[in-house]
Amino acid sequence: MEAKLKVSEGFEIAKIDKRIYSSFVEHMGRCVYGGIYDPKNSLSNEKGYRKDVIEAINELSVPMIRYPGGNFVSGYRWEDGVGPKNERPRKVDLHWRTVESNQFGTDEFMDWVKEVNAEAMMAVNLGTRGIQEACDLLEYCNLDSDSYWAEKRRAHGRKSAYKVKTWCLGNEMDGPWQTGHKTAYEYARLANETANAMRLLDPAIELVVCGSSNESMPTFGEWEETVLKECYDNVDYISMHQYFDAPTKGTLHHLAKSVRMDKFIDSVVSICDSIKAIKRSDKTMMISFDEWNAWYHSNEHDLEVTPWQEAPNILEDNYTFEDGLLVGLALITLLKHADRVKIACMAQLVNVIAPIFTNEEGLFKQTIFYPYAHASNYGRGTVLQAIIESPTYEVEEFGRVSYLDSVVIENDDNEHLTIFAVNRSLNETMDLSLDFMGYEAYQLESHIEYASTDPVVKNSFSSSIEPVEMKLDANIKQVTIKPLSWNVIRLKK
Repeated sequence: MEAKLKVSEGFEIAKIDKRIYSSFVEHMGRCVYGGIYDPKNSLSNEKGYRKDVIEAINELSVPMIRYPGGNFVSGYRWEDGVGPKNERPRKVDLHWRTVESNQFGTDEFMDWVKEVNAEAMMAVNLGTRGIQEACDLLEYCNLDSDSYWAEKRRAHGRKSAYKVKTWCLGNEMDGPWQTGHKTAYEYARLANETANAMRLLDPAIELVVCGSSNESMPTFGEWEETVLKECYDNVDYISMHQYFDAPTKGTLHHLAKSVRMDKFIDSVVSICDSIKAIKRSDKTMMISFDEWNAWYHSNEHDLEVTPWQEAPNILEDNYTFEDGLLVGLALITLLKHADRVKIACMAQLVNVIAPIFTNEEGLFKQTIFYPYAHASNYGRGTVLQAIIESPTYEVEEFGRVSYLDSVVIENDDNEHLTIFAVNRSLNETMDLSLDFMGYEAYQLESHIEYASTDPVVKNSFSSSIEPVEMKLDANIKQVTIKPLSWNVIRLKK
């Protein structure tokens, strides 16, 4: 099978915001307790943070981490998670029906993100709480004033303000499952007034307003329109969430689901721009795709979990190789929309639908770890406008789907071009020709290949499929890509 990738100098999509490679930590299951925080474990440091987890996260080069939820935030009293640990109350979390010990809270999270060289993205509770509580948390985190909550932070041993830049105005408030679920107008009014108040406290912050929880919500479109008509002038991003379900129609259909993500982004962009026109605004609304991943392996198990446990093992998907390829395809899709998608968070980071999985003795890296790590480490720069010529296959839900999906990045060092490419074919090798006009000074340097003949094989504590890196002949202009593979192809000037 033959395919061609074309780019021309000067034809660019956008500069990549590094936060497109962000992630997400929520107080659910073993993401926090037993994941990033495990004070009784010999693998943890003196603060209780798992050192092996920190090392693995640093391999991902995660720029920003969203916290503390997710559905958890809509019932969360952030005050319960600060101050002396022996005085923190044990509370029930209504959504995940668990018991929260509050031994890890805002201060611990702000300390921990420094260990993984990331920024914090904070969410406020607009489900069971409102404007005042959001402002109290912002004061606690960002102000150095002589005022109540800033003094409380200092009394808790944190002298300097955290200066958190990016804030989410609630989570999935369109969802009936959400504690404090609201209609579009109810949420829009609350979000807008909360945004007004928070900006009075700290004008430097960026705000993310809730979009639809997914594109199949019955209110999708109407929700975005109502919320943006109310909030457009006071927010910087609208959120998008999408999870990929089980591959009930086979591998080729599963790997085509990134087309659904592409169409979803196009739809939200169109709605944003229509509101921009109606308001005669000069501001362009950007997108925070702050939850995305495959999620389906753990569904049956989670129905059997006994309620009111502390950190039960829920949503612990063990990913297949085809899930890893789908994550790679999702990353390619997000990058192709880098002009509008500025933030994206893989949900979540550890144990819970996550690239990193731990037990008491160690961890292993799931199949989805590697495309994420490659994109984050090699995908910094400017996305080029690429033309893909490839054979296609028919998918009833999506139409004609290209066997090849790819994106080309001109890296920030001005010395490299990086190609991310997936061959969706089950059994045909692809000869990929490169036609790069204006980049004649660049020659092939290396090829990282992540491939498997078995689409449903999984990584585990005992075995794993790992990428292979190969040097390439600088004089050739064609790369061989295996079937069912994720590829990182690098050219050097």
